[in-house]
Amino acid sequence: MRITRLLSFFAILALLSSATACRLSYVLHATAGQVRLLNNSIPVEEALKADSLGSEERARLRLVAQVKAFGESELGLKETENYQTVYLKSRQPPIYVVAASPKDRLVRKTWWFPILGRMPSLGFFDEKRARAEKERLVEKDLDVILGVADAYSTLGWFQDPVTLNLLEGSTVDLVETILHEMTHTTLYLKDESEFNEGLANLVGEVGAVQFLEKTLGPADPSTLEARKILEDERIFSSFLASLLQQLEQLYASPVSYEEKLAQREKVYEISLARFAGIRNQLQTDRFIHFGTTKVNNAYLLSIGLYHRHFHLFEAILRENGNSIKETLSFLRHFAKEGGDVLKRLQDRDRLAETSRFHARSLMDASPRTYLIVLN
Repeated sequence: MRITRLLSFFAILALLSSATACRLSYVLHATAGQVRLLNNSIPVEEALKADSLGSEERARLRLVAQVKAFGESELGLKETENYQTVYLKSRQPPIYVVAASPKDRLVRKTWWFPILGRMPSLGFFDEKRARAEKERLVEKDLDVILGVADAYSTLGWFQDPVTLNLLEGSTVDLVETILHEMTHTTLYLKDESEFNEGLANLVGEVGAVQFLEKTLGPADPSTLEARKILEDERIFSSFLASLLQQLEQLYASPVSYEEKLAQREKVYEISLARFAGIRNQLQTDRFIHFGTTKVNNAYLLSIGLYHRHFHLFEAILRENGNSIKETLSFLRHFAKEGGDVLKRLQDRDRLAETSRFHARSLMDASPRTYLIVLN
């Protein structure tokens, strides 16, 4: 499965005063790649006249401004000057992504950068550099994954362009990606990658449905596709959360390192068989490639970054009247209380579920109690 929508903020890495010597070449590479991307982007109006764009690509490029305006006015996303330019130099996704994890723990290897804090992956503008980093991490006996990202955000510090690969995909993917990246610019918590990506994933998918319903209508094929993706997300998120929980229990058990590695392969195998069983329930191709590349901890954690906590964020959305604007406002105020925000949200959700369980139990008991009193 391709890793998508990586939150990356390379341009700010020019703050070299905090970079270690071994990371200096990476920082310079990332900064140079960011500068090249920005300097070679052209205004959208100019790109619409370019001979290199087909009619469908032009239509999607025009749609970007509508998505951005909808996100700002209807969803409460931050107003920026992003997506007023487009990069036409390459049709490849802009970033190669490397992520890693220990083989016997579900813990992401992270890299620290100024302002951003700890990031769960490294992004490269050059595939050769990315592969070299992958090999370096493999030599440390880590699980490693190399993928590509469709887009990234500079969190409003620079004017992010539309990249050509986004115009070649589906309308739904374009809308979802733009809203996803706009969410990062709107609400970003340092050292909270799972929160940041989980929230952006929710806003992207739910916001895409809302935008397409309003602009194209509820019966349009793109709207129907967006709704099906949302339904597939719920199925896949439950499956993935269960798999990760199984692995966490295994890794916490008092067996040897070698035994954990042997047993995890059995968990992988059983889970892939389970996924084959639910594949027929999926209505889109969003998740059908799961497991087609080698499964390891880094692979699962990279996917989990976006999808593991979907049900948690959707529950918060329902709490706030299915309003993305109200949900963002709630989370912004909730985050001000500090601490591990995602963990606090999980604790809050468990407490609410316990309360709901007791309420249901009392309701179930009431008729029986009433009958006993009458007798």
